[in-house]
Amino acid sequence: MEDRVFERKKIVPERARSFGFAPDGDGLLFSRDFHAGEFRAEVRVSRDGKISGRVIDKMNDEDYAPLRAEGMRGAYVSGVRAAYEAILNEIADACCDEYLFASDQANRIARLIRERYGVAPDFPFDDGRDRTAGVFRHADNGRWFGLIMRVKKSVLAGETDPVRVDVMNLKAEPGKIPELRRIPGVYPAYHMNRKYWISLALDGRLDDGTAMELIGESFRLTEKK
Repeated sequence: MEDRVFERKKIVPERARSFGFAPDGDGLLFSRDFHAGEFRAEVRVSRDGKISGRVIDKMNDEDYAPLRAEGMRGAYVSGVRAAYEAILNEIADACCDEYLFASDQANRIARLIRERYGVAPDFPFDDGRDRTAGVFRHADNGRWFGLIMRVKKSVLAGETDPVRVDVMNLKAEPGKIPELRRIPGVYPAYHMNRKYWISLALDGRLDDGTAMELIGESFRLTEKK
């Protein structure tokens, strides 16, 4: 739940302290009773900005296990879940800056593309709640040369990890693709023609410089002739 609410968001410590977060070891802690005082929400921000949370049943001073049990759908559990999520959303709105993408590398790449090509992404598949894909287009012909999506690693060839990662689809020379796929972090294209496209995992395995070289090649291959 915390990962979903705070995806593409980063806590600003000064705003968090103003909201009510207090020092807790090397991080920050926010605590609030809710649901008629029966539960206590505790939200922690670690030194590196990672957000975690607990809901404590005050009657027995233990974590409220049904909160995270997907099979528990009763009215009472759903009410507690909704009330806790409302607290998380309140924190996100008051204490966070929003970023275009979830991963640091994807945001760095977006800034580098804007600096080099004067292009910012648009989000044509935005459903009003979640930006599912950021498209980078040529200004003159509208053709896109890059697409950043958030997908499970398990959809990439050779991966079994269900954790979600930002990936970027790029066009490449067909004759070079087999060699490119041998680079750690480069995969057969996700949801694209694999003869002409590749996917980069923007999780730090591929350095920014190499990623920008591949983006430059995609830009060249898709520009107006």
